[in-house]
Amino acid sequence: MVGSPVQFGQHPPAKRVIVHVSDTHLLAGGRRLGDRYDVGAHLARTMRAVEDLGIRPDALVFTGDLTDLGEPEAYAALRAQVEPVADRLGAPLVWVAGNHDERPAMRRHLLDRDATEEPITGVWDLGGLRLIALDSTVPGWHHGEIDSAQRDWLAGVLAEPAPWGTLLALHHPPLPTHLPFFDILELRDQPALAAVIAGTDVRGILAGHLHYSTSGTFAGVPVNVAAATCYTMDLSRPAVEVNGMDAGQSFHLVHVYDDTITHAVVPVVDDAEPGGFFTAEWTRRMAALSPEERLEAFSRKRS
Repeated sequence: MVGSPVQFGQHPPAKRVIVHVSDTHLLAGGRRLGDRYDVGAHLARTMRAVEDLGIRPDALVFTGDLTDLGEPEAYAALRAQVEPVADRLGAPLVWVAGNHDERPAMRRHLLDRDATEEPITGVWDLGGLRLIALDSTVPGWHHGEIDSAQRDWLAGVLAEPAPWGTLLALHHPPLPTHLPFFDILELRDQPALAAVIAGTDVRGILAGHLHYSTSGTFAGVPVNVAAATCYTMDLSRPAVEVNGMDAGQSFHLVHVYDDTITHAVVPVVDDAEPGGFFTAEWTRRMAALSPEERLEAFSRKRS
């Protein structure tokens, strides 16, 4: 990490930075998912990558399917891997329920709450940026829904704008998918949720569930879906042949600015070789130059 950020362009540093992780699908006892995917090792690798960023994010957000079967031991393993990282970074943890999670076990063994079927929701004030976690799970089913009681609660929270606006986090993205039969698993009754969000200070929606990164808009609000840490979908195949692959795991790095929000896909790899262009020495040298000298040194095309 090289000192304070160097601003070459017209945008100042982001006001807030969020790490967005999704679909860890942990199993008890370190078991592999489908006897193939080493989900525990993939999560550990992801947490190392988060720390290697060299930043202190304002929150770590996990958008659901935290475990694959809702096992208490799996939630304990999740805490053991993630909480120490969050503590070292000084960042609050936001856990969002997914269709593979079980509310009672998640509430008791991850959140230290009563083991009930009550939706798992929450509100965080990240220094003026409001983050709201919704529970789109439907106990016993894999599709999603934000019921009327939760929509009423959300409307009440959104009635008062936050200084830097609001981000929503939920598991099921309110977006279409081009993959056959994935629509069976989608978020239902989306118009009712759109009616609550429209005209409020909601600036973005974070989601997961699909195991591939995608984006779109919903009720005029940008939606960004993080891929999974467990396994991802091989979208290089025709839609009818898309299947899981043990590659392409990633998370999102969310930068919140005054007038926009960016979502960068961060690959999780062990053996990536640095490109050698933007070194610490290069950054120090550029920082010492005047704006005119930087333009001369960096922007002109070389023959």
